[in-house]
Amino acid sequence: QVQLVESGGGLVQAGGSLSLSCVLSGRTWTSFGMGWFRQVPGKDREFVSGIGWNGKTTYYATSAKGRFTISRDVAKNTVFLQMNSLGPEDTAIYYCAAELFGAGTKTSQSDYHYWGKGTLVTVSS
Repeated sequence: QVQLVESGGGLVQAGGSLSLSCVLSGRTWTSFGMGWFRQVPGKDREFVSGIGWNGKTTYYATSAKGRFTISRDVAKNTVFLQMNSLGPEDTAIYYCAAELFGAGTKTSQSDYHYWGKGTLVTVSS
């Protein structure tokens, strides 16, 4: 079994920063592309950013480009999402997801095989 556990969410003022982490456990010998999604209640879950299984490819949604940075520590099975210049529109539950042998470029939820339970990010104006 694969488990993903997110952390780092919280309350921040507009213009501030947060760093999210996602630790993968279980089939750690398998190469996973990783993605971050977010969801506001009542809306569809949307892709934010992805990173390939070897960390060499990254991909960002338009809303995240220039503000968010995804990275991973392969040895520690951890993926990070550094979020800067946050605005109220970034308020959402952020989910970590894993895609078998993925390049981190898939933006559809259905392409990911495992999901974390999410961490709440609230940005106050």
